[in-house]
This record gives sequence, structure tokens and C-alpha cells, in this order.
Amino acid sequence: MQGTQALVHIGDVPFGGDSRFSIIAGPCVIEGRDHALRHAEAVTSICRRIGVPVVYKSSFDKANRTSIGSFRGVEIEEGLAILAAVRDALGVPVLTDVHTEDQATKAGEVVDGLQIPAFLCRQTDLLLAAGHTGKAVNVKKGQFLSPDDTPHLIEKVRSTGNPNVLLTERGTSFGYQTLVVDYAGFPTMRAATGAPLVFDATHSVQRPGGAGGRSGGDRTKVPYLARAAVACGVDGLFMEVHEDPDRAPSDGPNMVPLAQLETLLTALRRVEDAVRG
Repeated sequence: MQGTQALVHIGDVPFGGDSRFSIIAGPCVIEGRDHALRHAEAVTSICRRIGVPVVYKSSFDKANRTSIGSFRGVEIEEGLAILAAVRDALGVPVLTDVHTEDQATKAGEVVDGLQIPAFLCRQTDLLLAAGHTGKAVNVKKGQFLSPDDTPHLIEKVRSTGNPNVLLTERGTSFGYQTLVVDYAGFPTMRAATGAPLVFDATHSVQRPGGAGGRSGGDRTKVPYLARAAVACGVDGLFMEVHEDPDRAPSDGPNMVPLAQLETLLTALRRVEDAVRG
């Protein structure tokens, strides 16, 4: 993709500009303090060895689960305290989902970046509340939107005077319980928004509601989609990772096993080197 995007930082991690790709990574949902610290230490160590700047991501609440009985996470106060502990212990920026204006305001006092879930990407009051925090805002593109629709999402955040906004592609609905990735839309979104473009390689292999009362997915497809995205010149990658995805309470079928992360990121850096010449 041609052209230089706006440079946005989540903490001290750059996305866009002339920088190489950075990554947002971590378990889907916070499962506890020890679990979060263990995963954050492993993810941070891997990324620092390879030279990939990393933002640690995990959610204190997953409000858009398929079933009422699905695990949603911990309470906001506990979750934010855990994310603060991760940042303080490891010196890594942290990011989390928010679903309401009140959550955005509270989380904005603690974390380095706020993430707008795909299903909520058109919620004007939520986008404005996130923008008013002054923190970086990562807007997930809804599965129901075209690339040409995305500038409106970004402008809602920027209207608050906050220029620190990223756009994340995470697949588009293609019939029931199926997502496809439109790589031809990548240059369209970058040119139309001017925002750094992040590719969510794990939710793009998800099958919403495809496992009965929960979402399914196929994590074996993550490396293929991620390599294609890096070849297209994305500014960042988003990957949910877990030490034991098959036992994870949320998004297990599409999360990357932690033991495979280093090999995958090493391969993606090589793709980027080849594309940059």
C-alpha cells in the first residue's frame, strides 16, 4: 500500500508513519491476576526478542458473548487493577475493550488504549466518550460495514480533538457464521481515513455462533491471513494468544497458541522485509 499514514502511539508503541508493524496481543479476556501477568511476561519477552513493539491486550468484560451463560471476565475495578499491574511490572502499554461511555471514562484513567468492539463501532456516544479520554482509540470495523463506510467511524473520534485513532479490520460477514477478508479494501480504508490500519488475524478466522452457544473458528488459518496482511503493508497486527486455547473461556478456537507466537512473528517480519525490499 502506498502512502504514509498518521503516526499514532499506544503508550510508547508506534503505529503508522514510517514505522514497521507493531502488534496488539494477549488473551481474549482477563482470567485472573496471575494468568494475566504470566501471559504478559511471555508475550512481551517474545516480541522484544524479535524486535516487534507490543501492546498487551485483554478485556475485563466481553459483553457481546453468544450465550447468557458464557464467561464474560472480571469486574471493571479488578480488571483495570490487573492491567495496571501488568504495565507497571513489565513496562508494556495496555489496551482493553469498552462497551459503554462510563466504562470508557473509567478505563481511560488507567489504560493506554481503548478498543471499540466491532458490533459497537457505530455507537456515536461510545466513540465520543472514548475520544474525550485523550487516549488512543482502536476502532474495530464492524463485520457489516464496507471499507467506504469507515471514515465516519474515525471522524467521530477525531471530532473530540483526539487524533489518536486506529482502524482494525476483522473480517466481513459472508452469509451465516462465515467471515471473509477483503484485502482489496485495505488501501481503500488507509486512503479514506488516513488512520493506521491494523489487521485482526484471529477474529478474522472466527465463525460467529458457529459452535452452538459460542463462536467457533479455525486458528490454523491465522498465519495465512496474517502473512497476506503484512504483504499488503498494514501498520499493525492484532492477535489474541493463549497458553492453552482449547481450555480458554472465550475465543479459544481462533486464538494463537502462545508456543507458536515467536515462530509466527519471525515469519511475518521476514515477509515485511521482503516487501520493503
